[in-house]
Amino acid sequence: MQSSSRRRGAASALLLLAAAVQVLPAAGFMTTVPTALSALRPPRHAAVRMRSALRSRRGRSASLGGALASRCEAWRGDEDVVIVGAGMAGMACALELKERGIPFTVVEAAQEPGGRVRTDEVDGFLLDHGFQIFLTSYPEAQRLLDYKQLDLQPFYAGADVRFAGAFHRVADPFRAPVDALLSLLPSHPIGSVYDKILIGVLRLQSLVGSIDELYARPDVSIGERLSKDVLFGTAFSPEMVDRFFRPFLGGIFFDNKLRTNAHELDFVFRMLALGENCLPKKGIRAVSDYMASLLPPGSLRLSTPVASIAKDGSSVKLSNGETLKAAAVVVATDGSSARRLLSGVADLGPEAEVKQTTCLYFAIDGDAPSQEPILYLNGDGVEDAEGTTKVNNMCFPSTVSASYAPAGQSLASVSLIGIPAQTDEEVAADVKKQLAEWFGPSVNEWRLLRTYRIPYCQPNQETPSSREKAVECAPYVYVAGDHRETASLQGALRSGTRCGQAVSAALSPMLLQRSRGVVEEFAKSKGIDIAVPAFEPEKTEA
Repeated sequence: MQSSSRRRGAASALLLLAAAVQVLPAAGFMTTVPTALSALRPPRHAAVRMRSALRSRRGRSASLGGALASRCEAWRGDEDVVIVGAGMAGMACALELKERGIPFTVVEAAQEPGGRVRTDEVDGFLLDHGFQIFLTSYPEAQRLLDYKQLDLQPFYAGADVRFAGAFHRVADPFRAPVDALLSLLPSHPIGSVYDKILIGVLRLQSLVGSIDELYARPDVSIGERLSKDVLFGTAFSPEMVDRFFRPFLGGIFFDNKLRTNAHELDFVFRMLALGENCLPKKGIRAVSDYMASLLPPGSLRLSTPVASIAKDGSSVKLSNGETLKAAAVVVATDGSSARRLLSGVADLGPEAEVKQTTCLYFAIDGDAPSQEPILYLNGDGVEDAEGTTKVNNMCFPSTVSASYAPAGQSLASVSLIGIPAQTDEEVAADVKKQLAEWFGPSVNEWRLLRTYRIPYCQPNQETPSSREKAVECAPYVYVAGDHRETASLQGALRSGTRCGQAVSAALSPMLLQRSRGVVEEFAKSKGIDIAVPAFEPEKTEA
């Protein structure tokens, strides 16, 4: 009798295994046996997050967390999560959902994925959408990307600062010690010896503690930190701030006045200390192309703009009139677009003035004026450069990676802070006039390839600001993007990952109910009593 029961239980287990493999894919689950079987019960970490989320929502309005606790909308388990936007945040969210076996559809208004991380090819030149450097030390980038596939080409670890008619080198003492020592000479005008020591202190401070602890430090602006208190009340000289930090950090945060939160200064210095500044061989788009290649076939719809989102996250209406049903909706766009799409659905709060930039690309016949893969900074005063044609920083990308220009030619990239009122031709003429003083009259022969006026290059990070903003903005409606984190590739990727985790926790009850229902229906059709244990221990004779 016991043997017969065990055989029936074993047969039940085998048939349920077949159900998991053959039936669950039709319900939207991935086809591997481990993933399908795991769908029968929520993973432990998801369950823990779910319990934690529900506990944290006690006492809150039923319009948000209470909806999840009080009812189980099982139909959501039959639909895809719809992700609006195929930028870094949207694709990071998609990859997190893919890892958890949750089906999704990504809709993107543009003709290619990437959002702001894109590259155009013009006359054989690679033109990134604005000057963008890839920092190898970003933790989320290290986790999600295969650097070998990106074929990263490094910059020199330092910069040449243009001041008073000459270039003066500022170098990383750990990677270019000889150049760093030369910058200590009394004739070097970019800061004093003490300023150079304080840079070392700033670097060391950025490496102390965890990243979370960096963001727990006092909420002050970069300008206040640098000019008032770097170490026991001592600070950088005004000359060091004006000649180096304003153009250097202005090129990173698009903020020459240094109003950005000092937390971001610590984070960037930490990333610079731990990694390299690079350009991918195929342009910055190699990052987004690689991420898009990891998405399941058919899950990404390009040239698909969104018109509106249902208040309960149950659907997305496309601009062409089509409606997509949704288990949940993730809005993974820039902050301005997210506020527009979520108007009437959720309140993301007021948006502070966003950062803008203008990037010009010039073709050069023959070699660039310098063959060093280095960044050039304007140390002649850029505090009031925003919205003007004054050059903030520039480089020759083809000296970093020859792939950025066709054979026999070179590429120049020039960045301005803000967007000037002049025409592209007038801006190019003003820029070439400045750079002719830097590199000589041959600059007049440079040919303008394209001007990118970028009205939203970064969200505002001025004080007060917080690193982690909520990704759930209404029941089954989520928002991701660097405006929910730090304004960087790291921030965009991390916000997308957090969003994917939050969606998974919210949908776990529905997916569990759906998977149980599928297996129970299959078992019933085969006459299998799933209440019978699959295996029983042998009873030993007394």
